[in-house]
Order: sequence, then C-alpha cells, then structure tokens
Amino acid sequence: MKYLILLLALIIASPLLAQEKPANTITAATYKALPKKEKGVLVDVRTPEEYQAGYVKKAMNSDLRGGQFAREFSTWDKNKTYYLYCASGNRSGQAQKLMQEAGFPHVYNLGAYKDLKAGGLKTKEPKK
Repeated sequence: MKYLILLLALIIASPLLAQEKPANTITAATYKALPKKEKGVLVDVRTPEEYQAGYVKKAMNSDLRGGQFAREFSTWDKNKTYYLYCASGNRSGQAQKLMQEAGFPHVYNLGAYKDLKAGGLKTKEPKK
C-alpha cells in the first residue's frame, strides 16, 4: 500500500517536475552568441563573498540575499536589458521576477555561474 501511494504521488507530481524553463531564461551559449551591443547589463545576484570567489567578466554584483539588490534595482534604467545569474539559477529567477513586477520588460535569467563558466563565458577568478 505504501508503494502504491508513493507511485500515485510521483504520477501526480511528474508534470510539475518536468516543467520547462520559464520564459526569459537563456543558456550560456545563447548569451555568448549575442552581439556585443545586445549584451546589456550583466548582474551577479550572489553574495559579495561568492562573487569574489569567481564571477563572469563585466558582471556587476548586487546581492539579493543581503538586500543590496532590492535597494539598487529600482534606480536602474527600465529601457536597458538585464541578464541575471547566481549560484544555481534560483536567486536570479527571484530577482528576475522582482524586476518584471516592477516594470522591467527585458530581464533574462542566465542561471548558474558554474554553467556559464562551463559554457565558455570569460570569468575572473581570484589569484592563488
């Protein structure tokens, strides 16, 4: 009976688990292929400590968890395009939602820093 309930729960949850990426989510390859003039503003929403451990070149840091992001983004130009990333894609997704709700029409979630690095984006790492 236990297994039947577990199987039924998995069947019901499977459509939720298999959801596609939300709109306005792009891959490292797609971002990398954009013409320079379309790259917009690259924002790393991780903590300053995470940022200092390695970040995508030309990315500014605006910490979502520490409240910096909430204070800053409302002053940003709504006509620009923004590309957000974090450690896993979760915080950048939250930041994207906040910006969209505030009327920013061109906001994209790039996902996880490690995926951007693996995808060939130029990064800045601390010297050892």
